[in-house]
Amino acid sequence: MLAALVATSGCAQAQNSKESPSNGKELPKVYMYKEISSDNLIKIYEALGREAKGRVAVKLSTGEPGGHNFLQPALIKNLVQKVNGTIVECNTAYGGGRANTKSHLKAAADHGFTAIAKVDIMDAEGETELPVTGGKHLTRDIVGKDFLNYDFVIVLSHFKGHAMGGFGGAIKNMSIGIASSNGKRLIHSAGTSTTSWGNPKQDDFLESMAEAAKAVADHCGKNILYISVANNLSVDCDCDASPEDPKMGDIGILASLDPVALDRACTDLVRSSEDHGKIHLIERIDSRHGMHTLDHAEALGMGSQQYELVKLD
Repeated sequence: MLAALVATSGCAQAQNSKESPSNGKELPKVYMYKEISSDNLIKIYEALGREAKGRVAVKLSTGEPGGHNFLQPALIKNLVQKVNGTIVECNTAYGGGRANTKSHLKAAADHGFTAIAKVDIMDAEGETELPVTGGKHLTRDIVGKDFLNYDFVIVLSHFKGHAMGGFGGAIKNMSIGIASSNGKRLIHSAGTSTTSWGNPKQDDFLESMAEAAKAVADHCGKNILYISVANNLSVDCDCDASPEDPKMGDIGILASLDPVALDRACTDLVRSSEDHGKIHLIERIDSRHGMHTLDHAEALGMGSQQYELVKLD
């Protein structure tokens, strides 16, 4: 039986009301399984009712060498193979073990991803631009050239903390994750440079992430969906070679056709958790003003922070 909750913007906890938003539109649904399993990953994909067709890109983090919290190949294998997907990534802009295609592919192989699917480092052969509509900082998003080769994108995110953004979820995965190295620097510098991270105000960086994500969403139209696995909830990102160990327990698998609603639901569930270890992740999110990313994404028309949470188990 499906159990439904509604969460509203500006409130950390899910509400019991099922009222529609004031504009009369139906609330976006966020589906959830508490049990994290390969089977439930497929079931939650099917619950979205949007079939991944054609050449399917599965965007995830292959994980920085030394890290261990990234989504495990054994968990995602059946979903990736069900949609005949290609795992896609772009090279990093901070050095490390994934800064060039050769080392990035080695990391992907070492972490087991090349054993379950083809891995495409999308900026290996160059980059291309997507327009940003309505942005305050970006007029363009620079993405890996190969991104244009795909007909459908599954944004498969590991929800966790992030040293700069506060948290990493769907919006970070589709913005910084799909951006080329130059594109990553453009986002980090809030649109001022492709050669330097710059020193922008924190909110300007967060807003730039949302704007780059909007460029990807606009490009894909309805040929995109979003799944987040909230496990191994470290305060640090999978881009960290030595992440802090998680201080709270796993939450589950969540999925939506609305990336703003999905990210908001993940953060709401962290806040409403009875796990005392949540204070570390909440501190990381709030000390970086991380929720502002969702405020700006919502203002750009990417989605809604009001949603209906549909529990599937």
